Amino acid sequence: MATIQLQSQVSLDALISGVEQLSTPDLESLANQVLAIRAKRRAPSLPRKEAELFQKINQGLPVEVQQRFSILTTKRRTKTLTPEEHQELLGLVDDIEQSDAKRVEYLAELAQLRNISIRVLMNQLGIRSPAYA
Repeated sequence: MATIQLQSQVSLDALISGVEQLSTPDLESLANQVLAIRAKRRAPSLPRKEAELFQKINQGLPVEVQQRFSILTTKRRTKTLTPEEHQELLGLVDDIEQSDAKRVEYLAELAQLRNISIRVLMNQLGIRSPAYA
């Protein structure tokens, strides 16, 4: 886990500055945790089923998978990827796509429980579609 050196009292600007120092996988992990905190504050007494779905939606990929994916995509961009690493990267892409599809399933289930569309739910939760979608 990454560490950031902070003063005992930290301004929001200093906190953001610290966050900028995080690696991409650690930033993703932090973002997931912040979203979970925000969800708890907005609806601290969620029904059990909704709380379970939020936990699944916010789970994210393991840090090791994020880091390996980042390493392999960098190697692909620099054209230093071996054939074995290419196969590993393809496997990771499949795993990530399956994880994303499962997340969409959980979002759909939560939207259905709330009788709203997935798009409305995503807007309420501040979840944006990826740029490539």
